[in-house]
Amino acid sequence: MFKNLKILFHQGKQYIPDVTNVNVPGIFRGRPIITTAKVNEEKLIEICPLQAITSSPVAIDLGKCNFCGECSFAFPDKISFTKDYKLSSNQREGLIIKEGDTGTIELNPDVIRKEISQLFSRSLKLRQVSAGGDNSCELELNACSNVNFDMGRFGIEFVASPRHADGIVITGPISENMAEALQICYDATPDPKIIILAGVDAISGGIFAGSPALNRSFLDKYNVDLYVSGNPVHPLAFINGVLELIRKRKSS
Repeated sequence: MFKNLKILFHQGKQYIPDVTNVNVPGIFRGRPIITTAKVNEEKLIEICPLQAITSSPVAIDLGKCNFCGECSFAFPDKISFTKDYKLSSNQREGLIIKEGDTGTIELNPDVIRKEISQLFSRSLKLRQVSAGGDNSCELELNACSNVNFDMGRFGIEFVASPRHADGIVITGPISENMAEALQICYDATPDPKIIILAGVDAISGGIFAGSPALNRSFLDKYNVDLYVSGNPVHPLAFINGVLELIRKRKSS
């Protein structure tokens, strides 16, 4: 007991008390801000290898953006990245940031299924499926349960079997070799179940978009409940997105 108290005295509390309000240290790039400054839009678009930037008006699709920051380096007066880690939306178009936008990315409560908050607001078990991922998002999702972020205190946990899960979290671009395994996992998850896409690769295919090695037909068959952008996904982005999805809301 004395030894534990001594460790606590020297190290302090390692967990983040409030995951909804954190000043992220380091070089983390979060939600971008696009000003109305005039630039050569053709050159700006050419910078992005993932075609995440479009013009008229200039916009960045965070479902495609890998947050490399090259656009902000070349056009600092036009684009800058904040440390806002709330990068989740329950609508695909909600991840598109346009010039002049100053607000945060939010979920649309009108399209959240009622059973999600009714059944999962206090406990949510998720089965993570790496569908051809590069292990970066997978590592960050593992970190969600460590002593710093402690996702389990909110009743959100990853489980080993889809039969014990309330939904699946997909990472990776969904390769042809993983398409059947993903379907089997989804089918084994009891109803009602949710689908979360974590990371750019899962949302749009990322750098692998358009590759013949992918089979993303799974996403054409089912409704996606949450898109969490990032490359890789930051634990704070994932936790906040899930909390917002499952929180109790007043019925209208």
